[in-house]
Amino acid sequence: MGHEVVAEVWRGDFLESVHHGTVVATDGTGAPVLSVGRPGDVAFPRSSNKPLQALAMLRSGLDLDGELLALACASHSGEDFHVDGALRILAAAGLTEDALQCTADLPLGEAARAQHLARGLAPAPKYMNCSGKHAAMLATCVANGWPTGDYLDPAHPLQVATRATIADIAGEPVAQVGVDGCGAPIFAISLTGLARAFGTLASAPEGTLEHRVAAAMNAFPQWVGGTGRDVTALMAALPGVIAKDGAEGVYAVGLPTGEGIALKIADGSSRARAVVIVAVLKRLGVDVGGIADLATVPVLGHGRPVGAVKPALALAG
Repeated sequence: MGHEVVAEVWRGDFLESVHHGTVVATDGTGAPVLSVGRPGDVAFPRSSNKPLQALAMLRSGLDLDGELLALACASHSGEDFHVDGALRILAAAGLTEDALQCTADLPLGEAARAQHLARGLAPAPKYMNCSGKHAAMLATCVANGWPTGDYLDPAHPLQVATRATIADIAGEPVAQVGVDGCGAPIFAISLTGLARAFGTLASAPEGTLEHRVAAAMNAFPQWVGGTGRDVTALMAALPGVIAKDGAEGVYAVGLPTGEGIALKIADGSSRARAVVIVAVLKRLGVDVGGIADLATVPVLGHGRPVGAVKPALALAG
């Protein structure tokens, strides 16, 4: 991809490193209004796809709402309430955690992981950050009478429906299919398509399934991320906004006015994602005072801040 510099790493007054990437913002019609790099190029959205996958499940008849729907959209930190929520989704569908086929893992959040290890617990699928999504996928299968043993097969009716929904809301066909870190199929679209999809979700009228997804995410941001997570802080501070982080430096945001933002940091690093997102939100006229602490990331020297990761001039202007 034709990435450009989107973030700078300053140690004192010395520019130590840069992060290249691609960023795009779309307006309420889905047309790009800000772009850096080549946002038409295709990328795997990774976990930023989850709200779109959740929409596909609702369209396929899944009866889920509130915090549990937010959990279906989550890369959760593995805190106790996250794990209990995934088990509640499974229990309502008459299933147990044995049905989960996501990768056995430790909790994603640092505090939850430390607590988990202190308890002497082992990795398991239910602790994996995608367990809410997988539980919802299984519940969707049960609701439709679809088999659950092969729900991760791209040819499974669930995944066929998911692919169609992603293409529909992104306004473009899926360009590539891969295997995500959790084992589920991952569908590649352009970053412009991802931004367009998030803007559509966030601005959808009440009573639509799209609005149902967005409302759950914004009302229950702790269920989408967890303690200390920037995606949670962003949604908690900005009413009506939805946000979803993804692996390999991906981030997507939707505004209730219809604008969407999507980015990918080229080296896959996560440290510059929130910095760039806040800069773009500011460029779009959003009051980012409530998330000022996300606008830069400290660079440490001997345990104290001696510099910062900042947005590149192309975005900060």
